[in-house]
Amino acid sequence: MTTYAAVGRLNQKERTRAAIVEGARDLIRAGAEVTMSSVAGAARVSEATAYRYFPDVVSLLREAVIDLWPSAQKALQPVADSRDVVERVAFATDFLLREVLHYQGAVRSIISASITRPQNAAARPGRRFGLIDHALAPLADTLARTEAPALAQALAQLRRDLAVVMSAEALFTLTDLCELAPDDAITSAVTTARTLTQAVVEAADEEYREPAPHPRR
Repeated sequence: MTTYAAVGRLNQKERTRAAIVEGARDLIRAGAEVTMSSVAGAARVSEATAYRYFPDVVSLLREAVIDLWPSAQKALQPVADSRDVVERVAFATDFLLREVLHYQGAVRSIISASITRPQNAAARPGRRFGLIDHALAPLADTLARTEAPALAQALAQLRRDLAVVMSAEALFTLTDLCELAPDDAITSAVTTARTLTQAVVEAADEEYREPAPHPRR
């Protein structure tokens, strides 16, 4: 009897946890603001119960979005055969920011929680970094086969620059503070990402371009 009771309690806990996660996903899909209170309501549990399973909204959202967002490889499948790093970065930027818009209720909640509790910032999903690395893979492969420390540093800096541009924070700055329409904001970010990437690509091309032969006298 004791064993059956323990198993029953375990199953109930798993069902409750699953209900909380699914409640969060329902709110995310609807584009609604996601708070522990709203998730508890969607899951039909008390807010105190929700907090027993997840210490904060960031940890809850991190688990809830796992099945909602495709992998970087799947997201960039339309440009998988392209070696044009500029186009790959532009596609990744557009994809990510439209995803942010679609799920902006959840994204804003994550940003808000990480601002008020900086110690939880590392728990954010970090979606942009996988997309950046996948988009830059052809350039990274090329530089890995060469000995050019300056270009390796430029690539590292490009990753950091793109992390600023390919971000929800950048998008919301353009829409909320610059008052751009969402499509115009995305176009602006994509243009910036293109420009940053093109500069590094051109530097790499210049570095590896064979010198012109001397004219015969």
